Amino acid sequence: MSESSSLPVRGRAVRPSGRHRRPVPSQLPPEAPALVLATLGDASGVAAGLASMIRVDNPQIEVRLAGLGEDGKELTSELEAAARERPADGEAAIVVPLLTGPHPVADGVIAAAVAASGVAARVTESLGPHPLLAEALHIRLAEKNLARADRMRLLNIGSPIDAVVLATVGGAYGAAEAQPTAVLLASRLTLPVLVASLDGGPDAAAAAERLRGVGAERIALSPCLIGPEADPGLVGEAAALIGAESADPLGAHDLIADLAARAYGSVLAEDA
Repeated sequence: MSESSSLPVRGRAVRPSGRHRRPVPSQLPPEAPALVLATLGDASGVAAGLASMIRVDNPQIEVRLAGLGEDGKELTSELEAAARERPADGEAAIVVPLLTGPHPVADGVIAAAVAASGVAARVTESLGPHPLLAEALHIRLAEKNLARADRMRLLNIGSPIDAVVLATVGGAYGAAEAQPTAVLLASRLTLPVLVASLDGGPDAAAAAERLRGVGAERIALSPCLIGPEADPGLVGEAAALIGAESADPLGAHDLIADLAARAYGSVLAEDA
């Protein structure tokens, strides 16, 4: 197989995982578990913006936000507080990590914080892969004039770039988990998209070399990050290394808020 044929351009749509398919019910009983958003760093900035969006769009949900810090104690406290407001034999919370994929540090801190709380709580998986994540990435590229999109369908109608490096974190494992998102984004853009890790291999330089080897001259970097997962300087350094312009991280985008609410709703649907 030639190298060009191995690059993802178009493919069969990746079927979204079950946790993302169910919207939140329009009505919930008072004892319904809280939605606890867990974010790297502190509970401010992007994470606070996403929490506010979810509250506005889903007033039937009690939304709590916890920064993981270094030890997860804030998350433990939020879970304990949620449990005090619910029946002793009920589920206190559903924890939704504000992550687009697995994170070696955050995943461990969240698990330890839930265990330390001693309350009944479930943790959803990360927010990707999902078509809405690919759509948000496309929008961020378009905002920097790195992709063109029509207003109705957000599909590519002629691009100022030839290929995209999708930047994530988590080393080789994180990159492998982001591959379905790369395929979804490639299908939207009708361009090759390769994954690179900002904190390990495969790195952006290797991805860019592969893309240039099949004729791509104009490459864009697309951070598949909500924001706190990586030092902002890493994105700029990777873009400079490969001579590419970069889209902004996903940040407090309404599609990310929707994905977080859907992750919560899908856990509830498991009990229906």
